[in-house]
Amino acid sequence: MQYDFETVLDRSGTNSVAADIIPWNEQPEEGFDPIPMWIADMAYPVAPPVLDAIRRRLDLPTLGYYSLSDEYFDSILSWQRRRNGVEGLEREHIGYENGVLGGVASAVQAFTAPGEKILVHSPTYIGFTHTIGTLGRVLVHSPLVRDEKGVWRMDYADMDAKIREHGIHLAIFCSPHNPSGRVWEREEIERAMAVFRDNGCLVISDEIWSDIIMPGYRHIPTQSVNADARERTLAFYAPSKTFSLAGLVGSYHVVFNKYLRERLERQSEQSHYNSCSVLSMHALIGAYSPEGEDWADQMIRAIEGNFDYACGFIAENFPGVRVMRPQGTYMLFLDCHDFCAAHGVSIGELQRRGVRAGVIWQNGEHFVWPETIRMNLALPLSRLREAMERLKKYAFTVSADA
Repeated sequence: MQYDFETVLDRSGTNSVAADIIPWNEQPEEGFDPIPMWIADMAYPVAPPVLDAIRRRLDLPTLGYYSLSDEYFDSILSWQRRRNGVEGLEREHIGYENGVLGGVASAVQAFTAPGEKILVHSPTYIGFTHTIGTLGRVLVHSPLVRDEKGVWRMDYADMDAKIREHGIHLAIFCSPHNPSGRVWEREEIERAMAVFRDNGCLVISDEIWSDIIMPGYRHIPTQSVNADARERTLAFYAPSKTFSLAGLVGSYHVVFNKYLRERLERQSEQSHYNSCSVLSMHALIGAYSPEGEDWADQMIRAIEGNFDYACGFIAENFPGVRVMRPQGTYMLFLDCHDFCAAHGVSIGELQRRGVRAGVIWQNGEHFVWPETIRMNLALPLSRLREAMERLKKYAFTVSADA
């Protein structure tokens, strides 16, 4: 079945965070309708197999207390085997989480004390920054570096040095990496896990983007690279990014090590509010069905087309802007340093220019990287074209500097 990724949905006035909120002190000028391209929320219709699964459940007119079903666990086991080649995964290794960040928060509280330092790579997902800070822990950033081709790479020597210097015992590993869009190769993950092993670090592996991988690349689960990584890592997954289900809430962990799993689950239970919505459970079952997988594959091809267009347009029309074509996710990370330097424009002013023209994008400095912009490309190509033309005319122009 051919699915629809070109219909423009009007989400305004629906309490959509993406469409109804502009979290900066700027508004589109008259004549510019907003094009949401900031928060990681697709502008595509929800996958029909997901809606079908929810509708089937609503045919049963009760919504009381329910436990996770065998079909729920079987769907995850089958999905992980089909998509990621995971073997040896059992039901007991899987547990529900109220969102990946909720699971990360539980793991941080279970394995560190307030004031302790935690290693992350920068650019750093803004959710980590807020969550870890709220919990009273301190993030230590190990910056990624770009090679001669502009590809983001880990700096293993820097990771090792900072772990030793700060006495770090827990690291957060983002795979694929948000916001850079990097899909790590097996050898890269092996080297990172060797650094963590040699320093006695547990690892939280955020793999929420692992289903959105561009053709020619493959997601390698962190736990799969060797026996030590399997026992050292707490991995977190969700269908929310892949199938635009953030409003339903529903994530899960995979933890093979019994001791780590029991500690994590005990911490997660402390809120007395870490239980799955029955509709969220059935949404996952529909998402992880063969029909849902077909939808996801078509969605990836739509995103790939958007990346092709956007990266080509930027290279041709935005002088002084660099971008690595993402290998995964649907986010694009623009390095605007040279443009800002050449025209004496701050990244804040550049962002405001875009917002005034209706392009609601996100200041990349919130991700701990200077003079950058993050853009969500999970939208119909027609809207992406309109956004890029507006940016060319109203944001990345010399005349706008006057």
